[in-house]
Amino acid sequence: MTNWPAHTTRVVPWTSTSRRGTREDRMLTEVTVSIPPMIAGTRVPVIAERDLARARYEAADLERVAGGVLSPLAGFLIRMESVASSRIEHLEATPIAFARAIGGLKENASAMSMVAAGTAITKLIDASSTTVTLDEILAAHKALMQDDPDVTERSYAGRVRDMQNWIGGSQHSPRGALYVPPPPEEVPALLDDLIAFSNQDDVEPVTQAAIAHAQFESIHPFTDGNGRIGRALIGAILRRRGVTPHSVLPVASALAADTDHYFSLLTAYRTGDSSPIVTDLALCVETAAREARGTARAFAQYEAAWREQAGLRAGSAADRILPVLLSLPVFTIEQLVEALSDVPERSIYRGVQTLEEVRVVEAVTERVRGRAYAAMDVLDEFEDLDTRIRERITRLRAA
Repeated sequence: MTNWPAHTTRVVPWTSTSRRGTREDRMLTEVTVSIPPMIAGTRVPVIAERDLARARYEAADLERVAGGVLSPLAGFLIRMESVASSRIEHLEATPIAFARAIGGLKENASAMSMVAAGTAITKLIDASSTTVTLDEILAAHKALMQDDPDVTERSYAGRVRDMQNWIGGSQHSPRGALYVPPPPEEVPALLDDLIAFSNQDDVEPVTQAAIAHAQFESIHPFTDGNGRIGRALIGAILRRRGVTPHSVLPVASALAADTDHYFSLLTAYRTGDSSPIVTDLALCVETAAREARGTARAFAQYEAAWREQAGLRAGSAADRILPVLLSLPVFTIEQLVEALSDVPERSIYRGVQTLEEVRVVEAVTERVRGRAYAAMDVLDEFEDLDTRIRERITRLRAA
């Protein structure tokens, strides 16, 4: 779609509000900003129809294969997406650190941010089953940023920016920036237009998700968190359009495989060529769905494998805990008591102790009260699935 409307530019005044930075930063008086086009109602031709159809088929097939483990798989894939999406923003944490953060330990800022990203993705996708709304986007952003270590970013949680932002270049001014989004006064109208486009039903769904994501990143409506919310918007549109009615595809793992390539797709979109990001997202959807099928099959086998590994008596407390581990791979005793309300708390303690002794679960926090445990097979699958997606998408892009 090389005839997609390109961004225009405008020169606006710039006044430095900081004494930090170089003399060039402080002396900057104007900046060229990018103005994305209004896109609601724009005719969107279908390109790469076979690629798009294959992507939709693979997404549907994942839900068919997942069958009885679809609900816990969906929760797993949301966590997976939050980790990969955060990695694009240079937030890294080990699976154990991520598990400790899920368990409530606030020792690793990146891991805590990943947990917040998972909450934000869940809120936006669950709320978008019928309509994408600005209120829900703002609610997701609030969930993402309300506990951010930076007090300024916390104050903007759930709020559209009222200042100029930029990507790359100097930290203290837009001097030398790679991209300067529209000025704040343009943002509300652009967001309204984007919401209208996201709720159209006359655009092929994967195409719609790709364009909406690129448009969101171009508007850059928040002071921080734009990438993670913008990638969550992909999942929200795929959910609304019925491509993934019960699951979430970890497309961020595919996008994170080559971040330079990903950013080049956004650059092409801003020049008026939306074809690259549409075809690439189709490939990402196809790849994520195919590899997630392997995770679905693993999920279907875990319970029996754990039971054999532990040699459990049918109906024992430890045996009753096993099915819960798929949907609650990181847990506290208190959470298990709530999930298994008909099992005495003392029995649950003994059941967890049994599962820990046979290494089905491991304690991931050292505190006595509220100690968190993790099902390590499920935790290891995070890295396995991410590796499979990254390797497959790299091969396909090179082909």
